[in-house]
Amino acid sequence: MERAGGARCGLSSALRAEAMEEHDQGSDGLTDSEESIYSGLEDSGSDSSSEEEAAEDQDSGAEGELKGGSRSTAAQARKEQVPGTSRSVESGSSLPLLDEYEEDSSDEEDVRNTVGNIPMEWYQDYPHAGYDLDGRRIYKPIRTKDELDKFLEQMENPDYWRTVQDKLTGADVRLTDEQVELVHRLQKGQFGDVNLNPYQPAVDFFSSQVMVHPVTNRPADKRSFIPSLVEKEKVSKLVHAIKMGWIKPRKPREASPAYYDLWAQEDPNSILGRHKMHVPAPKLRLPGHEESYNPPPEYLPSEEEKLAWEQQEAAERKLNFLPQQYRCLRAVPAYARFIHERFERCLDLYLCPRQRKMRVNVDPEDLIPKLPRPRDLQPFPTTQALVYRGHSGLVRCLSVSPSGQWLVSGSDDGTVRFWEVISARCMKTLPAQGVVRSVAWNPNPAVCLVAVAVEQSILLVNPGLGDKLLWGATDQVIEAYEPPEEERLQPVTWAVAAGTEHSRGVRLIIQHGKPVQQVTWHPRGDYLAGVLADNSHQQVLLHQASRRWSQSPFRRSKGQVQRVLFHPLRPFFFVATQRCVRVYNLLRQELAKKLLPNCKWVSSMAVHPAGDNLICGSYDSKLAWFDLDLSTKPYRVLRHHKKALRSVAFHQHYPLFASGSDDGSVIVCHGMVYNDLLQNPLIVPVKVLKGHAPAQDLGVLDVLFHPTQPWLFSSGADATIRLFT
Repeated sequence: MERAGGARCGLSSALRAEAMEEHDQGSDGLTDSEESIYSGLEDSGSDSSSEEEAAEDQDSGAEGELKGGSRSTAAQARKEQVPGTSRSVESGSSLPLLDEYEEDSSDEEDVRNTVGNIPMEWYQDYPHAGYDLDGRRIYKPIRTKDELDKFLEQMENPDYWRTVQDKLTGADVRLTDEQVELVHRLQKGQFGDVNLNPYQPAVDFFSSQVMVHPVTNRPADKRSFIPSLVEKEKVSKLVHAIKMGWIKPRKPREASPAYYDLWAQEDPNSILGRHKMHVPAPKLRLPGHEESYNPPPEYLPSEEEKLAWEQQEAAERKLNFLPQQYRCLRAVPAYARFIHERFERCLDLYLCPRQRKMRVNVDPEDLIPKLPRPRDLQPFPTTQALVYRGHSGLVRCLSVSPSGQWLVSGSDDGTVRFWEVISARCMKTLPAQGVVRSVAWNPNPAVCLVAVAVEQSILLVNPGLGDKLLWGATDQVIEAYEPPEEERLQPVTWAVAAGTEHSRGVRLIIQHGKPVQQVTWHPRGDYLAGVLADNSHQQVLLHQASRRWSQSPFRRSKGQVQRVLFHPLRPFFFVATQRCVRVYNLLRQELAKKLLPNCKWVSSMAVHPAGDNLICGSYDSKLAWFDLDLSTKPYRVLRHHKKALRSVAFHQHYPLFASGSDDGSVIVCHGMVYNDLLQNPLIVPVKVLKGHAPAQDLGVLDVLFHPTQPWLFSSGADATIRLFT
């Protein structure tokens, strides 16, 4: 066999040498250019000089088809361009000069990415995809699309589903139908080749007999089980670089906003699809007779109507033009407001929000709040029990003793009357020197003293009713006063009553420079406040009865003061002006809160015994309930009265409050304040009490609750006092 192989090699070499000699002899007579042309043709594979070369070409056919396709195509084209090339070479005739590298594709730039077989995610945070052979960066194609652009392209591009991104070059590639079919076959778990038969007969490549000797008996290398020193050195260098901060971890990628199809879950078969709430734009009103160039005479305005139209505001006019008459259509001028009206119409269509209002079927009874029944909120006054008669003028003010046994009233007839509550008997009458504006019984049960505001004075009266030891001790406290050594400057004058006034019960007289409108006591019974009919900063004065000392708490006026009140528990002072109620902290001497009743003129106010709620009555027939811990605006505004409110009052122990109005009625309401701060107060009107007859456009002037019983006193313009139980 070796001898046969050597003979075959010798034969082939001899044939090759003979072919080379023939080639050299044939080319002796050629010029240089012709020789180059011939060599180019020979190199391209167009001529084969021997059968061996043809056989070699036949053997490597597959390789030639893949690698030399372009070259053979170029050679074929060259043959077509130069017909009879071989004949002219043989005959030795001249040929046109051709560039042998004109169609050679070996030097063309490769458009593919030549970074090599590396993971492309290494460069996902960089603008380049790697480096070429010369070390220059290979930049990715510019991709500035965000998620929204990708979504829009997905909606608009019909070939989006078959477009993929080449990870090597970063370019978008559209898959052909054959490639798509191949992908589908692979997704189904089938073979890529359609003609492949996966169920061919099995061929047993290994014999069933066990061989004696192994295929290889080479012992394992020593390096396979000894740690590599080179790798150890590399790892130690990387650890040192990380410690020194030369190698930093990759920054976490910022989370891109997620975009999704807003209407993907919507039923496309529903009415109008995604435009369910679409409302068509309102159409313009069709022109009428008044817009004619020759309208009927009844549509033409007169001079008075023209003048009235010009004086109206643009929004109040029924027509935005004046009808005019022209004899023919040619005489009609251009409409001056045409462009303006078209622009307004465009703005209306563009800016007007249109939404379909879905009507909800609601039972009107469900909208009314569920309030408890009045019979479940008893006790409260329901019927008139007694009428106290004796005054001949308006009964402006009332006050009741802390024990609830005595009642004092002041009237325009210039008298102060003391009544026994249970029998309606007038126990004592104190004549005053003018209209009695306000009376207030000292809330301290250990002191028997009544403050009466008459004209420009406040009288401190000991009525001498009830326990003799009590009113006797009150006189002893007043007489035990010792004046200070130095006379102090005060805005008022304190005087001790003597003679006839002392025998009537008057003990002290506080002289003011202006008429006194109101007087009220501090809950402890030592201090009292007075309101003067003045616009200066001395509208409100505070008096201390034990020291006979008065002072003005404010430096300047904040408006005309209507009412003042002391807080029942804390050192707060309420001052009501015409439009607001100011709450002052007496310890810090600063404004703590400003309440806005949202009414025109505050007439009266009362504070809850717990001190966290306040009610205000006004002359515009509103009653505002304030939750002082909640807001400076009313929690609830009641409009039950038809005329002005004159007085409001809280009960000291029961959850009741009442309001008296010029319409002659008294409305009693249940006002429960809960200890739970998360629960709002419950306000329920329970009873309307009537009995007073309005006189001189005045009705009920004052209301007052009994200190211990659920009884209500009211005084009116009909010169009577009524007790409701």
